[in-house]
Formats: sequence, structure tokens, C-alpha cells
Amino acid sequence: MQTPFLQSKINTILFTGFVAVTLDISSAIVFLAKGNAEGVLRFIAKGAVGTDALEGGSEMLLLGMVIHFIIAFCFAIGYFVVFPYVPFLRKYKVISGLLYGIFVWAFMRYVVLPMTFNPPGPLTFENAWKNIVILMLAIGLPISLIVHRHDSLRQ
Repeated sequence: MQTPFLQSKINTILFTGFVAVTLDISSAIVFLAKGNAEGVLRFIAKGAVGTDALEGGSEMLLLGMVIHFIIAFCFAIGYFVVFPYVPFLRKYKVISGLLYGIFVWAFMRYVVLPMTFNPPGPLTFENAWKNIVILMLAIGLPISLIVHRHDSLRQ
């Protein structure tokens, strides 16, 4: 009998990371950058290398994508690792996923971005709610649902 794909920890983490990064980058391109994929990827790369990312070639787009993948995978791994030890996460998959999206936003805004060449600008309701909703629906919720599915297949 074949083992379901999501029964493996590694497969689950990889799948979760790919889903999260795809949904998040797509949402950012469509809803925040009005279709400017290059601008989004350069903005991400600018956080690591500064303004050179705005002038560089396709390597800066690749760098932006790689950085974005690393960040999304870190959040997927983080949830996966903590999940077995936090009863709230196990009991409330939708609420915990949405709350995780808010956590991701806060962590990025107050911990990660201040250490980059893209420090966050002034906090405004308009910018905050758009980013929070995207992270709730594109990162938090999918990660939670996939990790719950993995957990249910293992029992």
C-alpha cells in the first residue's frame, strides 16, 4: 500500500512552503503591486543588498525569489515544529492559521524588516490591513490546514 504524500514530514514541509510562497508572492503581485512582479522581487532583494537590487539584472529577481522562498519555508517549518506542543494549534485549525498570519506580519514588521535595507515605513491602517489579510490567507491558513492534514494522516 502506498503512503500518502503528506504523511512524510519532509514532503509536508516542502509542500507547505511551496503553497505558502506561491500564494503569498501571487497575492503581493496582484493586490499590492498591481501586477508588477519585477517590482516585488526587486523590493525583496533590496532588503538584502540595498539599492543595487533596483539597478541589477535578472540575478536580483532571482535573489528576491530565493529570499522569499527561504522566509516562507522558515515560517512553514516554525509552525510544523511548534504544532505538536501547542494544544490551541491542534484544536482550532482555522483560527490558529489566521492568528499565525497575524504573527507572521508582526514578526516581519517588527523583527525582520528593521534589520534590512527595507525598514518598514510608518504604520498606517490601509497598508497594515492589506498585508495582514494577505498573510492570514496566503501563509497562516494554508500552513495550518496542511499541517493539520499531515497530523491526521499520521494518526
